[in-house]
Amino acid sequence: MKFLSRSLIFEPTRIYYIDQNGTEKDVMGDWEHPLMSASAAYIAENGGDILEIGFGMGLSAEYMHSHSISSHTIVEIHPDIIPKAFEWAANRPNVTIITGSWYDNLDNLSTYDGILYDTYGDEHVQYFSSSLNNLINTGARVTWFNMLPTSSNTHDIPDVEYQQMDINPIPNTYYNYNTYYLPKKQY
Repeated sequence: MKFLSRSLIFEPTRIYYIDQNGTEKDVMGDWEHPLMSASAAYIAENGGDILEIGFGMGLSAEYMHSHSISSHTIVEIHPDIIPKAFEWAANRPNVTIITGSWYDNLDNLSTYDGILYDTYGDEHVQYFSSSLNNLINTGARVTWFNMLPTSSNTHDIPDVEYQQMDINPIPNTYYNYNTYYLPKKQY
């Protein structure tokens, strides 16, 4: 995977890398705070066991812990982000960090009451929806970073509700719309 071989650059307001053409490619930015807060609030509303696929800047992880959750499993694949996830989790006994691909770690995962999927450059994205039945408890809530500026999804997950949010992203290389549609799927 090309993304995994990229050295990431961490600034207080974003994570990015330089591609083969010398262009900066954003991975995540702090403008996402409202999205991550709303995502965490949705999946952690009923507490329980939470799975977060992708740690990034740790925004959603931090918001997750403002709710009463039993456990928080985080799967992170990028070698530059993994140490940051472990550092963040160091004093949180209910957090488990799993390194590597979420898809390659399916046998190491349990079932969850809430799942947040927010990855960058995931080679296994096409398996996300078909893997959910093995990862969810009855009543589980699932959301993901929605790259579409509409109330539809690339995962072909049926019966998804969307919370329309007005946002103000700083210019970046992955999402530049003023409206975000937060996916909300309850099983």
